[in-house]
Amino acid sequence: MFHRVPFFIPWLYPDLIWRIPTGQKELFLTFDDGPVPGPTDFVLETLKKNNIKATFFCIGDNIRKHPDIFKKVVANGHAIGNHTFNHLKGWGTATIEYVKNVKRFEEQLKIENYELKIELFRPPYGRITRSQIKALQHYKIIMWDVLTIDYRQKLSPEACLKNSIGATRPGSIIVFHDSLKAGRNLMYALPRFVDHFLEQGYEFKLLPE
Repeated sequence: MFHRVPFFIPWLYPDLIWRIPTGQKELFLTFDDGPVPGPTDFVLETLKKNNIKATFFCIGDNIRKHPDIFKKVVANGHAIGNHTFNHLKGWGTATIEYVKNVKRFEEQLKIENYELKIELFRPPYGRITRSQIKALQHYKIIMWDVLTIDYRQKLSPEACLKNSIGATRPGSIIVFHDSLKAGRNLMYALPRFVDHFLEQGYEFKLLPE
């Protein structure tokens, strides 16, 4: 499985954002599938220790289940992106149902009394149809340049780190997962990944909205 997106895929889907054009040493950390107790707390502590802001693509149902952890993500100044309410796979799902699930995420924020204007969306699994892209064109649809594959149980923490570092370049949008499934690799790789690139003179920035 590729850690860096093959070059031709962004060419096939030019309306999606895969990487941020830059001539500077800038990277964009993103975290999918939270908030959940444990992994999200670890990510927040790691980012705070290094004075880094990141973008969290949250699942609406996890916001419902863990409102206190979501509150910490927001309070720490991180950006929030929509990752659907139920981590819904676009392929095989009717566009009308997919859009309803995306809107249900927005409704959950209102239930929690957040007046956040969410402009970023990431499709779970990276799977989204052209009709769904068109229906969600009011969002900036964020994909990725580097997938750490931290959720893969057969991937060792050392390989997760090494492969992720090797795939990263200026402007990369990097995906980690603040989920229980990814916990082992996340907790090993994330702090070492951050340390490596800080030592190389890189800055970690929020995605432009």
